[in-house]
Amino acid sequence: NLYAKSNRWGDVRWLRQLMMEKGIKKEPGCSLIEMNGTIHEFVAGDRSHPMSEEIYSKLDMLLMDLKNDGYVPDVTEVFVQVTEEEKQKVLYWHSEKLAVAFALLVSESSVTIRIVKNLRMCLDCQNAIKLITKLYMREIVVRDRTRFHHFRHGLCSCKDYW
Repeated sequence: NLYAKSNRWGDVRWLRQLMMEKGIKKEPGCSLIEMNGTIHEFVAGDRSHPMSEEIYSKLDMLLMDLKNDGYVPDVTEVFVQVTEEEKQKVLYWHSEKLAVAFALLVSESSVTIRIVKNLRMCLDCQNAIKLITKLYMREIVVRDRTRFHHFRHGLCSCKDYW
């Protein structure tokens, strides 16, 4: 990520190749959510969930609502050499956004959405979830690798500490 942030794409390719040769793998980001006694796991861009079609449809509507309220995807933490539009798509399908879309589909509006994430939440997801809590009048708690984030009324308990 340091090389990518510095636009040193040759070094990124070299390091990724070295990691492959040594059998080192990056841990994929995933989000877990329990609904009605069942744990559901989401991985960025994954479509293996039985409700995948409905989840992605809800996510599309959710993103449209966010954009109408001023949301602009923050691609500063997308470290791949692709177009800005492709970077936005990468962000749209992050695991925590999929988990939130699923929860909005299957839970009552009075239920707090609770998500556990294995990695640190990215800045874009932080901003999107803050806005979701404001637009949908929901509370969302995300436990990421670093801390608990309690989102309510468009704010986060971490006070955007990064």
